[in-house]
Amino acid sequence: MELILYAIPGFFLLIIIELMVNWARGAQNYRLNDALTSLATGSINQLVSVSKALIPFTIYVACYQWFALFELGEGYLIWFLAFILYDFCYYWNHRFGHEMNILWAAHVVHHSSEEYNLTTALRQTGTGFLSFVFYLPLALLGFEPYMVLTVGALNLIYQFWVHTQFIGKLGWYEWFFVTPSNHRGHHAQNSIYIDKNYGGVFILWDRLFATYQEEEEQDRPIFGIRGAVQSWNPLWVNAQIYAQLCSDAWRTKNWWHKLTLWFRRTGWRPPDVSIKHPLKNKELDLFVKYETYVHFLIKIYCFCHYVMTATVGLFYSFKAPTMVPAESVMVVAFVLWSSFSIGALMESKTYASVQECLRLVVFMMGLFYFNPTTVLFYGCSVTIVFALPLMLLGRANSQAHDMERALKQ
Repeated sequence: MELILYAIPGFFLLIIIELMVNWARGAQNYRLNDALTSLATGSINQLVSVSKALIPFTIYVACYQWFALFELGEGYLIWFLAFILYDFCYYWNHRFGHEMNILWAAHVVHHSSEEYNLTTALRQTGTGFLSFVFYLPLALLGFEPYMVLTVGALNLIYQFWVHTQFIGKLGWYEWFFVTPSNHRGHHAQNSIYIDKNYGGVFILWDRLFATYQEEEEQDRPIFGIRGAVQSWNPLWVNAQIYAQLCSDAWRTKNWWHKLTLWFRRTGWRPPDVSIKHPLKNKELDLFVKYETYVHFLIKIYCFCHYVMTATVGLFYSFKAPTMVPAESVMVVAFVLWSSFSIGALMESKTYASVQECLRLVVFMMGLFYFNPTTVLFYGCSVTIVFALPLMLLGRANSQAHDMERALKQ
């Protein structure tokens, strides 16, 4: 976990470099609303990971202590073997994440972006509660818990750089490792790419288990998912598939289907529900990226407050072990609320500006609790300077959004 925290500055430096390349080449691989949604889901993932990591880690330690078949130690060869086997377990975790409803509900967050850039790498789920099960075989084999945490962090850090469109095919490297080219196919919704290229570091697993698909020049990847999220709200991005599964479980009359739909093949729905409540997924030929139109100043405001929210989240990641439960709940709730509020602003929701003003007041109260000396400065500079213009701009945004929808109809 600490390796990932220390890698975060490097992640953002590479994002800035990619943004500069994007601007210099006149490419259109970035949209601020999409990028902020990706970054916000990443912040939520980091927050939840800190909060929930203790339970999976405790289970792993218990399996290691009670059921380990070997005492492997920690030599160089053991570390290398741990890295290889972790990626093998990751392959199956990732594959089942695409092939089982309840696991796809968590993993879909990472695929929900309709852009493909380095911020997409940070668009991670906040609900991946079952993935640790796939790594328990490493405990049975006798790999030290801290060793698995370390190679897991290295595995995740490796995956960051492959989320770019500015690196082409890499020759012989494509045969053995996950690269930007073969991972672009994994994020595509074109039929030939669906459920392909699951590897984290090594693409060899995909070649071995017949899930490999090369990126084709004549069939360029179209990024995203067929059942698009249509939202910049990172909480809804995390909840969308769960909401659909809960709805299907409630509506079906078949009790067996209520219980088992969670563990069936991704996309499976009870027949009676599928007939009465069909899902409408547009054909790929009709695909249009989800977009909303907001005032430029609102975009700047959202960016600034994402930076503030991410800073609070990063502060929590480092300080969580020393915080009392009530403080942890306060910080987590604030970051979740802030992520929701920023998403509402980018969608021009009618309640967004009023909610944002309320959030600022609560934030100042939180600042006063943690650091009273900063609340006066923040209160004067943000509430007075931003709050009133925000309400006015929010109203203008809402009116423009209503006009836009009326014209489309």
